[in-house]
Amino acid sequence: MEEIAVALSAEGIQKKVVCPGRGQLSTFSDGTKVKFHYRTSLCDGTVLDDSRSAECHSKPMELIMGKKFKLPVWEQIVTTMREGEISEFTCEVKHTALYPQMSQSLRNIRAGKDPLEGQRHCCGIAQIHSHHSTGHHDLDELQANPQPLVFTIELLQVLTPGTFQLDTWAMTDEEKMEAVPQIHEQGNALFKQGDFAGAAENYHNAIACLKNLQMKEKPGDEPWIKIDNMITPLLLNYCQCKLNQNQYYEVLEHCSSLLSKYEDNVKAYFKRGKAHAAVWNEKEARSDFANVVKLDPSLAPMVARELRAMEERIREKEKEEKGRYKNLFAAGATATTG
Repeated sequence: MEEIAVALSAEGIQKKVVCPGRGQLSTFSDGTKVKFHYRTSLCDGTVLDDSRSAECHSKPMELIMGKKFKLPVWEQIVTTMREGEISEFTCEVKHTALYPQMSQSLRNIRAGKDPLEGQRHCCGIAQIHSHHSTGHHDLDELQANPQPLVFTIELLQVLTPGTFQLDTWAMTDEEKMEAVPQIHEQGNALFKQGDFAGAAENYHNAIACLKNLQMKEKPGDEPWIKIDNMITPLLLNYCQCKLNQNQYYEVLEHCSSLLSKYEDNVKAYFKRGKAHAAVWNEKEARSDFANVVKLDPSLAPMVARELRAMEERIREKEKEEKGRYKNLFAAGATATTG
């Protein structure tokens, strides 16, 4: 252990064991999967991220060794730990400069967004000096003023290669392209079972695979368009899940994004129309439903049902509001006469 501490210190990392682990130190060969909880803090104790928090859904981090993770120091420090061990690692700026981009990706994933959303296409060094907003004030501050960070790590599990199914984010480009149809089918199966949250997660994972591949192509070129055509039905399926989960504003966002590129996408108009109707955007809903009928007249009966349902909901809402106003007026009159 003393040799490990000395080696880390020479690299600008100070290790403090909070709770010793069990068993022997693993070899951590390439392809090994490690699961751990982490808390990232400034040296003054301010917490930036905590995998045990409600915001992180108490979900542990998972890493595949040797896959060139965006924050290499995490691979370095976990290889000094035993299963069950909890340790604090204070790391110099040279190890933490890329933390804002890595944290932004993880926060995007938790929010159901593309992990690469908001990040520019440039090398790591360029990103360090490119102080564009991450969308998070604390990360923007850290990006503008890089400083040492304290990582509190609890190593939960070490899985040797071949003992687990490879996660999509850890796949090669070829493996991702091969996996997308399978993930899509898994999502369809879950949807039929009524597991809309599980289906949405599968569709999101398939989209993330394709987005990652698309980032490597030039927008508008044939390979980019081919991948985009694969993303579109997955995104529409994802939106249907969100409709079923009453998450209407996410549907509005994604369908609007699709329609900005594909103005003749009937399904996007229809789903966006339903979402508009659900959040009382009557004018926008009618416009979207009108476009559905214009593009596909055979859907007129379905659109008519949606319009009738929307109008009924509007009448019910107006009736409730009139009742509330009437009661408030009666209460006010009683108070005045009293």
